[in-house]
Amino acid sequence: MTEDLVAKRKTLLEESEEHKTKRNELNAQASQFARERNELNNATRQYVEDAQKNKELRDQNNNEVQALKEQRNELNDKANALFEEIDALRGDAGSGAAAASHEKKTSAKDILRQIESLEERQQTEVMTTEKERELVDKIKQLRSEVKEQEVEHEQNKEVRGRLIEAREFRKQASALHADVTEKAELAQKHHDLMVECYRKADKSREGADAKHKQFVEAQEAADSEHKAFLECQKNLRDYDKVLTGMRSKQKKVKTVKENKSARKEAETIFNAFKSGEKLTTEDLLKLQRSKLI
Repeated sequence: MTEDLVAKRKTLLEESEEHKTKRNELNAQASQFARERNELNNATRQYVEDAQKNKELRDQNNNEVQALKEQRNELNDKANALFEEIDALRGDAGSGAAAASHEKKTSAKDILRQIESLEERQQTEVMTTEKERELVDKIKQLRSEVKEQEVEHEQNKEVRGRLIEAREFRKQASALHADVTEKAELAQKHHDLMVECYRKADKSREGADAKHKQFVEAQEAADSEHKAFLECQKNLRDYDKVLTGMRSKQKKVKTVKENKSARKEAETIFNAFKSGEKLTTEDLLKLQRSKLI
């Protein structure tokens, strides 16, 4: 009976150690998943912060683009107004063949408006390199036509003053146009960076969610193994109580048997002593232990 219980206790102890080992492995996995999840969550927060910064820079540059466009358009309007005056003066001054020739020409004001329209397309439309090159060449051609008309205008003293002023407005507008292009490109750059940051944030968030799921599964499995380990420990204590009780009982039975045997032997020695036989020192000790003397 005792041997059977000892064997069962040994099997239960091995099972307990297996649950303990598995629990520790699962807890280690859960900790690793938690660390990876936290790293991904931190990365997500950083991507979102970077996206927000790029959004603010995009909006800032877009606002500057709008403000610069308004200034540029105002300067172009002033230049156009002056060219209208110049065209009117030329019309008044022209006659005969010169006037007829003048009527065939597109006015500088209209050409400038074409240039403005083409520049707007260059800024806002997505086009191939070839198309953009064609657009740039067209703008250069139109500017050359304006330049030719300006050379004609310079022959008239009344026109010359307005032409100089119009040129200054156009120069300032051209400088603002370069700023508009630069700011628009920066706005687009920060927009692209913002979109990329949000994309990375979504990806790292998905990764963090997956790691959290693995963490929960590992933690639940570890909890299950821990409960099984505790159950084994409880059963082991029960086995130990039973075995301790049985061993104590067996010891008492053995002691009783030994005492009976010693008593019987002592009585035999005592009877021999009463018969006059000589006793050894060991015999005397046995009689003392049995309390017969």
